[in-house]
Amino acid sequence: MFLWFRSVLLAGLVCYGHSAMATPGAALDWADLPDPSVQVFEDPYRELSPEQFDDVLFVVRMRGRLQQDTGSAEERLNWQELLTETEDALAGVGVDVDWLLDQRELVKERRRKAGTNGNPQFDGQTITIAGFAIPGPSDPDGRSVAYLVPERGMCSHMPPPQPNQMIRVRLNGDWTPSYFHEPVRLTGTLTIDPTVQNMMVVDGLMPMSATFQLETERVETLETEADRLEWKQRAADRIRAAGNRKTGGAKASE
Repeated sequence: MFLWFRSVLLAGLVCYGHSAMATPGAALDWADLPDPSVQVFEDPYRELSPEQFDDVLFVVRMRGRLQQDTGSAEERLNWQELLTETEDALAGVGVDVDWLLDQRELVKERRRKAGTNGNPQFDGQTITIAGFAIPGPSDPDGRSVAYLVPERGMCSHMPPPQPNQMIRVRLNGDWTPSYFHEPVRLTGTLTIDPTVQNMMVVDGLMPMSATFQLETERVETLETEADRLEWKQRAADRIRAAGNRKTGGAKASE
């Protein structure tokens, strides 16, 4: 589906247009949005194999357990032996557990910046970007709001993207998304304006954390009739599945 969407975008398929007088801005890809100056950084945890990462977690758990006054003398002796064995195995392949643990807060902050900082090059610029629109609660001034994400399914059956891969959209005109993840191409003024708003989505309450806000000047819907029918069928299937969970599979009249 994602490859299909990209082909539609490249072909410039537009089913409906709004505010046709607006001038399209610089066409951006989602990879353009993060701040490039904080994307490359040393992260020693990335160099660990899955097994090594599990061993580091095991060391943390064993150290914590031994710091507590729990377990019999025999149990504590066994824990210490397991801890020493694991620490020695990690040291044998060049993993310094103590140094690695000292890096946790630094790495956490680097990852936070990589996932939240927006590219200042596009702050205040008129841009055009395509994605999938999720309807949101209106602003206090009555303006309609949507959230734009790079992949269909995000924030419902998939985790939300990192904040610098989500755009809070203030809509102008009559158009609003008619369903979750409606494919659209938007043109407007992009600003770095971080927001967090709790919102009900398909799977329940979701914090919508967006680094960017877009004041729209133009909306182009990219859906096809096949798209519309497919998502109507999926919505019907979800409602039917939810009903089955509540009734244990029995019909409501039974």
